[in-house]
Amino acid sequence: MEKKTNYLIDMDGVLVQGKRMIPGADLFIESLKKNGCKFLVLTNNSIYTQVDLAHRLQNTGLNIEANQIFTSAMATAAFMKAQKESGNAFVIGESGLNVAIHSIGYILTDEKPDFVVLGETFDYNFRQVTKAVRLIMDGAAFIATNPDPTGPSESGITPACGAMAALIEKASGRSPCYCGKPSPYMMRSALNYLGVHSESTIMIGDRMDTDIVAGIQSGMDTILVLSGVTSLKQIEEYPYRPSQVVKSVADLILE
Repeated sequence: MEKKTNYLIDMDGVLVQGKRMIPGADLFIESLKKNGCKFLVLTNNSIYTQVDLAHRLQNTGLNIEANQIFTSAMATAAFMKAQKESGNAFVIGESGLNVAIHSIGYILTDEKPDFVVLGETFDYNFRQVTKAVRLIMDGAAFIATNPDPTGPSESGITPACGAMAALIEKASGRSPCYCGKPSPYMMRSALNYLGVHSESTIMIGDRMDTDIVAGIQSGMDTILVLSGVTSLKQIEEYPYRPSQVVKSVADLILE
């Protein structure tokens, strides 16, 4: 693979595992800075704001600033603004999603919203889900931050946005538009945010079904790290292949 100058880097399973930094991730990030490479940390996690996530990463020992992070909540807000310059939305999510939608000038309400927006949350509320179903059936557009059916937590796997979206879809009869990985919209939004082109950018991730396929579909070279959820054997289950496979980002430290 020819040398590239820009990187989109998944967070969980690539740089951190829970509250622990993956060994060598700090040296990899510092090597990017030393070589003048532009990079952006990408995450489907819509719970936290950029500032929250930067604080979390810094606590593990990674020197990453808030403006070097791009979330599915930010991609979702950008999509909404592109669809309708101003409006209102009923949101099921936490501060990361609420702040992103507020930042584009949208009002959060359950009275005749233009959009119903589903994100990750610490506690899905059945009353909120019922409200979302009814609003969608009344004509609100249905958007979800990402299709991940499960996500990691300190105590193990938990149901995630994709699982709840499936419930709402089944009840309402309306399919959501997903804005996070593997949606090409998130990848293009991240490239635009960073101000780079796909041909000079590498996508690094630990999931074949989100990170790698999103990178391939967006015209980027891809690197799969085995420090997350995908094993070497599981790669064979997919009809596409990453450009490179490494144990972890520790193997990608630049000279």
